[in-house]
Amino acid sequence: MAEGKTDASAAQEITGIRMTPTRRWKAATRKLRELGSIGSALASTSHPYMAHIVPMRRCNLACTYCNEYDDHSPAVPIEEMERRIDHLGRLGTSVITISGGEPLLHPELDRVIARIRKTGAIAGMITNGYLLMPERIERLNRAGLDHMQISIDNVMPDAVSKKSLKVLDAKLRMLAEHADFHVNINSVVGGGVANPEDAYTVSQRALGLGFSSTIGIIHDGSGQLKPLGDAERAVWDRVRKLTRRSYSRFNHFQEAIANGEPNDWRCRAGSRYLYICELGLVHYCSQQRGYPGVPLAEYQRTDVEREFLTEKSCSPNCTISCVHQVSYIDHWRAPQHPEAAPPTPSQDLVQIR
Repeated sequence: MAEGKTDASAAQEITGIRMTPTRRWKAATRKLRELGSIGSALASTSHPYMAHIVPMRRCNLACTYCNEYDDHSPAVPIEEMERRIDHLGRLGTSVITISGGEPLLHPELDRVIARIRKTGAIAGMITNGYLLMPERIERLNRAGLDHMQISIDNVMPDAVSKKSLKVLDAKLRMLAEHADFHVNINSVVGGGVANPEDAYTVSQRALGLGFSSTIGIIHDGSGQLKPLGDAERAVWDRVRKLTRRSYSRFNHFQEAIANGEPNDWRCRAGSRYLYICELGLVHYCSQQRGYPGVPLAEYQRTDVEREFLTEKSCSPNCTISCVHQVSYIDHWRAPQHPEAAPPTPSQDLVQIR
């Protein structure tokens, strides 16, 4: 940041740099593709809308609330990643988001993104942002990345999380200057966050840089309900008002979570939403690994159709926003019924949970 300039003026300059004709054109075409994917989802329920795919479980951080990483797993070979992505394409998946672990650690990430785009899907990524540099961002542009989400948990790093605004602010400025893709910054409140006010500071900074901003409620180790305290609820309300233009209307389900109440909804995990772990198995979500536990290569449209109608016992207290958002597309149709006998997790799944 130039000496003598306020944060606001510097942010305005950076935001101006981002809105080049090329970026405007890419944003417009991306929006058209997104609208097309929603139209396709409304027209037919026989294909997944979104899949999260894990190219490696290893992460360069160790946030204490997270149960989705380790410090040793190797990267999934690129040939296998491409086979998995191609099969998601055959299933008609509209959005494929790369998750982890930390995706930027995968040595062939650019090929993973390019393969997603080759299927016609929208390519997204969830990252902690630590490994971003201008050259790396430009490579992501060339690969065809459409969306990036970074979660920032606090203003200053602490024992719970190193995903702090102090550490990542320079990375955010790089993104504002170089990224052709959409960037969303997710702040959090809930268990383990020492200072709830940090979420408001993070959201202000994200919006000032021209990004969208959302706020999440940290779930427990099984992705279940953890109601907010009074101070956390007050901050959550303030951030929602601050981000009312960019905050997805599909996140209304969090109102019940903040109040400590269950949600009455039709979870479409295993159908409209798929989570594919590094072993190549399909799960309901990151917090329900083991169900259905079927290899992606064997997953067919009949499985998608079955799970569309299967009631998930964990759904009333679920906090997994991506599953809620995707399921909202079909909230008005096809009542669900309990599965007769949920599958038993394989030994491999027991080991990674």
